[in-house]
Amino acid sequence: MTSETDTRYVHSLPLVHRGKVRENYAVDERHLLIVATDRISAFDVVLPTPIPGKGEILTRMSNFWFERTRHIVPNHLATDLTLAEALPDPAERAHVANRAVVVKRLRPLPVEAIVRGYLIGSGWKDYQRSGQVCGIALPPGLRLADRLPEPIFTPSTKAAVGEHDENIDFARTEALLGEALATRVRDISLRIYREAAEYALARGIIIADTKFEFGLDEAGTLHLIDEVLTPDSSRFWPAETWRSGSSPPSFDKQFVRDWLEQSGWDKRPPAPELPPDIVAQTAARYREAWQRLTGGA
Repeated sequence: MTSETDTRYVHSLPLVHRGKVRENYAVDERHLLIVATDRISAFDVVLPTPIPGKGEILTRMSNFWFERTRHIVPNHLATDLTLAEALPDPAERAHVANRAVVVKRLRPLPVEAIVRGYLIGSGWKDYQRSGQVCGIALPPGLRLADRLPEPIFTPSTKAAVGEHDENIDFARTEALLGEALATRVRDISLRIYREAAEYALARGIIIADTKFEFGLDEAGTLHLIDEVLTPDSSRFWPAETWRSGSSPPSFDKQFVRDWLEQSGWDKRPPAPELPPDIVAQTAARYREAWQRLTGGA
């Protein structure tokens, strides 16, 4: 399995940013082209082994959720410029057709809007230490993977590639964004999560937690950006196997994290290659989540 780390999907447009998974290309002063690659990251490190088909699934799933959340908040998808106009060369366009979107140029907010509906991951560790998650007090006696009484907003700072995000409380979020914008981001994030969690549960998937990102246009209008409710940005659990007190199997990259934890890797670059069976099983989990939630649309 070869690395995607240095692969460039588009050559006719300037590359303006390469993230852990996505590559952003400049189309013009008002638009970007975002390509979702097959790269996968864990513990803030990009792994050397791609997951075939992952970029296409992330793009299709994000587009599905962007459409379902338009009544709550605008999103970054452009309506005045098509992919064919951004990439007029048919061969180049075909290379990225199902993994690329044309978006508005927006100013990203410097926080990641995380919503937790269940107690898992760093939230569980915080709770064990303090009985709180990001400064939010929770009832005593909760167990691993328990459903929270209400979803909670637990933002973090946005770290550069290779660095670690930092969980922050709401007061710090207000300091970064201002009180009004912080409140709007929190309220919209919680509303999206609640509606999406209800929809997903009816299709056999628990959304344990998820991360949203937002940006502002020149008029100061808030937009949902990046990706939304994908296996990369969320923990998806099969509802039929969830049990209080144990970490459920997942449709997301937790499967890869678990393998890496057991591999003895010290979580510093370079990361180890993933075995073919782990790659295949991870790809299958992404596909199943997409099919359950969208019907494979």
